[in-house]
Amino acid sequence: MYVLMLQSCETTLEKNFEDIKHTTLSERGALKEASRCLKCADAPCQKSCPTQLDVKSFITSISNKNYYGSAKYIFSDNPLGLTCGMVCPTSDLCVGGCNLYASEEGPINIGGLQQFATEVDLGRKYLYRPSENENSGSGIGMPLNFLLITFLTSTTMIFNTTFTSLYKFDTKEAEIISSEIPQYRLPYSVVDFEVQLMKDLGVKIVNGKSLDTNDITIQKLKNEGYEAVFLGIGLPDPKKIPIFEGLTEDMGFYTSKDYLPKVTSSSKAGMCACKSQLPQMYGKVIVLGAGDTAFDCATSALRCGAKRVYVVFRKGFTNIRAVPEEMELAREEKCEFLPFMSPRKVMSKNGKVSGMEFVRTELDDDGNWIEDEEEIIRIKADYIISAFGSGLTDSKVVEAMKPVKLNRWGLPEVNNETMQCSEPWIFCGGDIAGVAQTTVESVNDGKTASWYIHKYLQSLHGIPIPSTPSLPTFFTPIDLVDISVEMCGLKFPNPFGLASAPPTTSSPMIRRAFEAGWGFALTKTYSLDKDIVTNVSPRIVRGTTSGQLFGPGQGAFLNIELISEKTAAYWCNSVTELKRDFPEKILIASIMCSYSKEDWTELAKMSEKAGADALELNLSCPHGMGEREWDWLVDRGMGLACGQVRFVLYGRERNGTGLWTGKICVVWEREEWDWLVDR
Repeated sequence: MYVLMLQSCETTLEKNFEDIKHTTLSERGALKEASRCLKCADAPCQKSCPTQLDVKSFITSISNKNYYGSAKYIFSDNPLGLTCGMVCPTSDLCVGGCNLYASEEGPINIGGLQQFATEVDLGRKYLYRPSENENSGSGIGMPLNFLLITFLTSTTMIFNTTFTSLYKFDTKEAEIISSEIPQYRLPYSVVDFEVQLMKDLGVKIVNGKSLDTNDITIQKLKNEGYEAVFLGIGLPDPKKIPIFEGLTEDMGFYTSKDYLPKVTSSSKAGMCACKSQLPQMYGKVIVLGAGDTAFDCATSALRCGAKRVYVVFRKGFTNIRAVPEEMELAREEKCEFLPFMSPRKVMSKNGKVSGMEFVRTELDDDGNWIEDEEEIIRIKADYIISAFGSGLTDSKVVEAMKPVKLNRWGLPEVNNETMQCSEPWIFCGGDIAGVAQTTVESVNDGKTASWYIHKYLQSLHGIPIPSTPSLPTFFTPIDLVDISVEMCGLKFPNPFGLASAPPTTSSPMIRRAFEAGWGFALTKTYSLDKDIVTNVSPRIVRGTTSGQLFGPGQGAFLNIELISEKTAAYWCNSVTELKRDFPEKILIASIMCSYSKEDWTELAKMSEKAGADALELNLSCPHGMGEREWDWLVDRGMGLACGQVRFVLYGRERNGTGLWTGKICVVWEREEWDWLVDR
């Protein structure tokens, strides 16, 4: 006999902690999505990101299948790039600013692309290190969760600073994001990967410690010789209203601070060796609150056995604090939303929670929320989870933070530009700073604080630091691989360069290319002033090789382009300046003249004297130059072209700078170009 077990919609989620994010992409999906990006010059997605992540650059790298390059861009700006790719509220940030938002296909799935690029990087076995320097020198003690530490570490290790980080959450790093974000949104392997990147920097982690008068205090760290302290303890204490006093977990009452760690410790493989069990739930669950944490509690309750979950909140749907992604996931999993309800009383039976009593709320004409005590609503429930947020109320923690001054909300007074507290040697960030509401905002607090901690420490020793922040980039042994190439006696730092075309129209464009890492560039083709062209108007149209594909990602373009309208003096000065600022880059001058020995000799000597590494001889141009009889290669054969080359080679000084070197010169002097004329 065979028994077919059918699961109803109410039970399919029990103990199912698989990824539920709609943004997750396969390689095929990522490549397709990356091809849609417009690569905006003034990208609103980057401006919408708290960490100013270079979105278009990492997406471009994905479209080129350069996954390490994409991860490098991400981790350079955000050391928690994989975590943020999974949990960032992108609809409120980068995706919300995408210029394709109103298009038929919708905005770019930036979070999914970020997750894909950094997840590919997850399998690489390398050490993350920003510098060859040893970590010795000034000291920093930090009671914090790890999402704020990596920037601090990478910055200060560059400048020889020792770190000791102190954590609160038992024996595990990354307290909040690992223990309060469920597995189906953020797997523990992701957090562990980013923790390992931090450890590769040489960070010393002291587990099982907390900021408390009975353990670690700010003053104790100062007395031990630490010159700066960073506070990143989050908001550890759950907010509870009086009606919950005396209720316990055995009675069916949880706070989010109690409930979510129990769920994650038993569902995240590798996080806890205690083999704890999931909280066993049944029947109906009421979740109080309308923030991200409340919806995490609601969807987690379904996986713990709840048959129905009510998310109850005081205000309306337009006032929900959670990001749309979180609320939508809860709706899809059939959680019930009950707005305009304020809790009044907990009902119990036989020492167990049996339900709750609420009163109706509404918004009056003056914008105030009022409660109608006559309109009472009772809901039966077996469990209650309070997710009203958290704060800093533990007197022992507050005492341990002295001499930090607190504001009227009971949080440290913070300079949001430097993240310094009332004492210049104490910094803080994340939830405890009172501004950051998301993981990515907390990361940016770490970026800001890292620079100003560095400035503060250097000032103690009289070392001047520039005012403009300059943080180290992500660096691994992969970056030490030599991809240089040598050709004709010239060593190119890498084989990637820009041809003589619209991308090199001006000196600033070439400079930007060198700053971005391109190994070589050719100037836009220029001539003598007497032959200068005017009214240059590039015409670039879609090629015929892309089928029905429109927009970015074209396979080819048809280009009608004239030579440069800028003078030879402009380009020669540009060559000199660019070679001065980028001596390791290869800069090739593209020149063009009529069939005149004197003209070719003059322009070649000017370009060589300017410092060009090589010359590109533009022997013809069919794009509008035919009326000047500059299209010989097209109409008149190779003989005239060889003559122009001869003008340059024999017009230069034989003992010059070696612009023409090696085999090229040998081949020419043997008259071996004559075979071109014969053909």
